[in-house]
Amino acid sequence: MEILFLSTELAPFVKVGGLADVVAALPKALRALGHRVTIVLPRFPAFEQGLMFARRLTPLTFSLGDRTFEVTVFDGRLPSQIDLVLIDVPGLYDRPGVYGERGEDYADNALRFAVLSRAAAEIAAQRARSGAPFDIVHAHDWPTGLVSAYLPELLPEGAKTRSVFTIHNVAHQGVFPKETVPQLGFDWGRFTVDGLEFYGKTNLLKQAILSADVVTTVSATYAQELVTEGQGYQLEGVIRSRAPITGIVNGVDYAVWNPATDTAIAARYDAEDASNRARCRGALLHELGFPVDTTGGIVAFVGRLVAQKGVDLLLEAIPRLLRGTESVVVIAGDGDEATVARITQQAERSHGRVVFARAASEPLVHRIFAGADIVAVPSRYEPCGLVQLYAQRYGAVPVVRATGGLVDTVVDCDAALETGTGFVFEEPTGEALLNAIERALAARESEEWPRLVRRIMRLDRGWERPARRYEQVYRSLSPAGAAGAT
Repeated sequence: MEILFLSTELAPFVKVGGLADVVAALPKALRALGHRVTIVLPRFPAFEQGLMFARRLTPLTFSLGDRTFEVTVFDGRLPSQIDLVLIDVPGLYDRPGVYGERGEDYADNALRFAVLSRAAAEIAAQRARSGAPFDIVHAHDWPTGLVSAYLPELLPEGAKTRSVFTIHNVAHQGVFPKETVPQLGFDWGRFTVDGLEFYGKTNLLKQAILSADVVTTVSATYAQELVTEGQGYQLEGVIRSRAPITGIVNGVDYAVWNPATDTAIAARYDAEDASNRARCRGALLHELGFPVDTTGGIVAFVGRLVAQKGVDLLLEAIPRLLRGTESVVVIAGDGDEATVARITQQAERSHGRVVFARAASEPLVHRIFAGADIVAVPSRYEPCGLVQLYAQRYGAVPVVRATGGLVDTVVDCDAALETGTGFVFEEPTGEALLNAIERALAARESEEWPRLVRRIMRLDRGWERPARRYEQVYRSLSPAGAAGAT
């Protein structure tokens, strides 16, 4: 099948969160299954280095509302042999950041991403008219969701291109003043309870959910949570109207996240011989300024420093953790200044037992997974989560809250460590997190701990299985895919 991916992030070039990793890895897995994938993104400044692009001779020209846009299209190819198309409009994407700067979203994001979605729809329509159509247009999160609303009016009669939309995080919806409706190229007839209207405003995620042929999300448990009050962030009724939502848990790109081949870590190892984890542990202690003879556990947190990720729960637990154990703690991430200030203060008061690696580089994150004993993922909600998957692959035992994809990927260990792939706690409180970390630290002293590490490293978290699930979704929509099914 011919598949068009539409996104605003792509690792390692443009990354805000896990979406970038998914968009980099899933097309590769689909290509391995015999499909051809083209990724369309804005031409952000980060693409200026490391890749070669050819400018298409004929620009795309279209109107949204009373504005006409001339879009320059650039064609390139990733090292993974995935085709990459970049959309360039002066003044829209040549700015710092993806969605905004210094923690503030750009005021014209509705227009910025409407132009992206319309351009992708125009490209799909051109392909259909040429006789080589895309079978599937797969959009990811609200900035790309309008593509499925634009497609029907642009595709030639009889075209079979279908649309899939994946919700990566329903909390981010793209809500704008109602006055943006004409700017998006829609008439006011679309501003209804069955369309863009959302409590008197315009909601791009809502329109995406309503317009796509199929809606998916990134774990089975999150698919169930989305239709419950509160968990759907006021869109649960809309999502329920599209039920059942297909939940497909994300995977791990083993070409990037693999301690057996990772050049960023001090020494390579695998599940069958993880003895070099000790070298990685010592190297991490030295790099972060901890005493290299530290015998207590290394507890790590890696992620965005926002309320969703529960970093405040960790900060609440740290004083008692330091008093009651010999552990050290590393926090890697970035966020708002108030949270950063609180973490910095906690580190300063810890007498060297807490290190804050603000805006840690990707190689350092790899080294944290390779050297940490325990990785805390105390999210209040987590659609899928990749941190716990990376931790498992590197032999760092995850401590997670029972929510979303964390439930689908981590099984609570029993007391004898004979079963389980991590430690799970229920309530979003510092005390519940502390109790779970203490359980993990006690288990670390058991002679069964190495077997637990080996067990989690042996888990198959690769992208082949999720890719086959997406393939099934595509084939259910595409006549070409159905014909090729076996």
